[in-house]
Amino acid sequence: MARVTLDDNSKSSPHGINPEAMTIEQRLSSGFILLDKPPGPTSHQIASWVRDLLGLDRLGHGGTLDPFATGVLPLMAGKSMKLTKGILKTNKSYIAVLKFSEAPSTHELETVMTNLTGRIYNVPPEISAVKVQVRTRRIFKFELIEHNEREAIARISCEAGTYIRTIARDMGLILGYGVELKELRRENSGRFSLADCVTLQEIADAVWLWKECDNPNALSKIIHPTEKLLLDKPYIIVKDSAASALCHGAPLLRPGLVEIDETLSNGQEVAAFTTKNEIVGIVKMNKDFSEISSSENGEIGKPVMILMEQERYPPQWNK
Repeated sequence: MARVTLDDNSKSSPHGINPEAMTIEQRLSSGFILLDKPPGPTSHQIASWVRDLLGLDRLGHGGTLDPFATGVLPLMAGKSMKLTKGILKTNKSYIAVLKFSEAPSTHELETVMTNLTGRIYNVPPEISAVKVQVRTRRIFKFELIEHNEREAIARISCEAGTYIRTIARDMGLILGYGVELKELRRENSGRFSLADCVTLQEIADAVWLWKECDNPNALSKIIHPTEKLLLDKPYIIVKDSAASALCHGAPLLRPGLVEIDETLSNGQEVAAFTTKNEIVGIVKMNKDFSEISSSENGEIGKPVMILMEQERYPPQWNK
């Protein structure tokens, strides 16, 4: 995808800040943490504990894990909570330990896993908080990693909202005997992996260094700016004056655009960034690339979600 600069003369105001240079307080108002969830507590309990540790009013999580499950759990603070729904929709990858009441052969397991790959019915288990109803989910990959008599380790890459307990139950229905999901570890949530995560102890240590030793370095590496949540989304770059206007609810006008992608289409939702790499919000475009590049004025999009505080860039449209 080719990027096109539409205004080489865009001037940056003295306001705003590069996301990587944000203070701890600024990150807490709109950042997120990638946690390697331990077994035992619920996702809600984990979020509540970290919320209290950081002294926040609210802290959400992106993608519930059962109490016994471990792995990637995004924790969203401040305005980044507006993006929780998008995080919930990202594809996931798991490592599952399965226990069988009888000893299947490797061939039997591989056959069952093949049958459960693709678009499948995936009814939430009764213990789930989600309403039990028939639905489908796509399983992109279901592969056997290791098999030892009555236990097996498998990797499952799947669409968001897939219940691995249900897959284990369905394996049992096909095999004709019981299959138990003994352990579950989430390897990936969208573009984020276990390599990006920290433990609860690391968060506690970083908070102690910040509060007791006035050393924010460790915590600043743990709390990521909201911008990292949108790196995979189509984006545009706007002038600082346009950022201010969008934050006050105004539409995006053609003179406020700096850079755009050639594949941009009418009706597409894009992330709007400033020239300092700050996220302003999500804008729904009402013109495609050819219409925008051939015009100099007029409305080209409307904000559907604002993630930047209004006061970061003072109003400039009266000048």
